[in-house]
Amino acid sequence: MSRWRVTVAAAAAALVSACTTVQPPAPPGDSLSGRLAVKVDASMGQPARSVTAGFELAGSPLAGRMSLTSLLGTMVAQADWSPDGARLVTSDGESRFGDLDALTREMLGESLPVAALFDWLRGRPWAGAPSQATTPPAEAGFDQLGWSVRLGRSDDGLVVAQRAAPPQVTVRAQVDR
Repeated sequence: MSRWRVTVAAAAAALVSACTTVQPPAPPGDSLSGRLAVKVDASMGQPARSVTAGFELAGSPLAGRMSLTSLLGTMVAQADWSPDGARLVTSDGESRFGDLDALTREMLGESLPVAALFDWLRGRPWAGAPSQATTPPAEAGFDQLGWSVRLGRSDDGLVVAQRAAPPQVTVRAQVDR
């Protein structure tokens, strides 16, 4: 009789563990969250594209994760990356990419500087590339990597980054404080 109980307990444990979804732990580093809107203007026969979602950015430019959720809180996409490459998971399945540039290019048709976003969303230039303060100084912000990052309302958590090179790309983030 005790052997039967051990078998039933083992079967129950196997069944429970089969029904459990385990999320991988968040990469080490700080996390940021809020709302994100990305707009890519139409160009060279490509239609305009836009994405608006809640976001959570965790980890670092080297290894991290970015989750995008709908207004209702449903997971839209999750990207994670490491020195080995990048992975995107959506309702359509999983895709792998060599790096973050390739991943964002596939999603939006244009590459976004995700590595720089970790610093830009904190209101500072990314240490990985030269930057220049905007002129006049009354217009708070800086230019970096071909993008103009405006911080005029960063006290309210709003950061706007715009790439003027065609097609124009605008990233608006409302960071939770």
